[in-house]
Amino acid sequence: MPSNPSMSAAIVAAAESDKIGYIEEGTTALMLHIEAIRNVCDAAGISPAEIEGVFSPSHSALLAEYLGIHPKYIDTTAVGGCSFQMHVHHAMAAINAGIIDIAVVSHGESGYSNRKNGGKGGLRGGGGDPWIPSAQFGGGPYGNWGAPSNYAHALTRHMHEWGSTKEDFANIAVVTREWAGLNPRAVMHSKETHPAGGPITTQDVLDSRMIVWPLNLLDICLVTDHGGAVLVASAEKARSFKTPPVWVAGAGESMSHQDMLEMGDFTATSAAASSESAYRMAGMGPNDMEMAMIYDSFTVTAGITAEMLGLTPRGEGPSLWANGNASPGGKFPVNTNGGGLSFSHSGMYGMMLLIEAYRQLSGTAEDGIHGIAGKQTDAKSAIVNGTGGSLSVTGTLVLTSDS
Repeated sequence: MPSNPSMSAAIVAAAESDKIGYIEEGTTALMLHIEAIRNVCDAAGISPAEIEGVFSPSHSALLAEYLGIHPKYIDTTAVGGCSFQMHVHHAMAAINAGIIDIAVVSHGESGYSNRKNGGKGGLRGGGGDPWIPSAQFGGGPYGNWGAPSNYAHALTRHMHEWGSTKEDFANIAVVTREWAGLNPRAVMHSKETHPAGGPITTQDVLDSRMIVWPLNLLDICLVTDHGGAVLVASAEKARSFKTPPVWVAGAGESMSHQDMLEMGDFTATSAAASSESAYRMAGMGPNDMEMAMIYDSFTVTAGITAEMLGLTPRGEGPSLWANGNASPGGKFPVNTNGGGLSFSHSGMYGMMLLIEAYRQLSGTAEDGIHGIAGKQTDAKSAIVNGTGGSLSVTGTLVLTSDS
């Protein structure tokens, strides 16, 4: 019988590229990858030559070549923003199978710089196949163009079916901005980091520019540059690095649809299935979680996902952020780096979830650069959920601290 891989691997280090956010001089996706990998190796006290597995959406072979290494295991799973949660899942499986002992999961995306570079340097492919079913019969021909229009459908349906309001979801952006105020690297940390930075109110969200009703500008994530990397190592090696381990107690992944028109319920995602798998592997449940890192490409993404993770009843997702519960000093912190809404979001946000979860659970969230006083929580467990596509694919991890 196959063994339960729970706790067979740990995230042993996490790091970002030298610069993130709005890099005015411009950068490339490859540079962001390589800077992050160099920084995570330096943090752990290893050489890139010690990496045995390379996990990255689409470009693992390119990264291995650039680093001059010959990995035993390569994974190029690319399903959007949750790819990185899946990479940790896959790395844990490879480690549990005895194939490798140490892997890097890497992200580099020049979402902001691509505009400056005329689309060059983004490591992106062509413009899609007009013969695939979704191009002929899916959302596009029926007016679903771009992520905001897709997610607007979800929010509209949630308000209709569950009686939620724009104000309920706007509060998610307000709380997330509170956490950004404790993270000097967050784009919206303060007026010094961005003219629109600093604290916001629910009314500010409601008064911000309408993008696609009912989504306003402040309901929607940033588009930035970001590079990040985490190292995943076997239990046998996890304590041999300069940095402390954070254990992978559970992992799961699932998908519900590809095209938004095939979504069975606009208010329910595959995170229900992926989190159920992760909880089962970990032998834990929603009530055992002390913190959450939830993909927040839009306020509605975070709100619905909270329900799918079992953190609130159905239809009450935004209540997780109500009454200061998820705020700094609250009883259940959420997205403590400032989230995709106020920290950084390059297009695929899942790596940033991993890095912040690692920092919180390893007790390294306050260093004056990635966090100031008040950002470090005392959480010993976290549910981490990434979302890819249009509420389509999800990857969920249950992480626990070493103590």
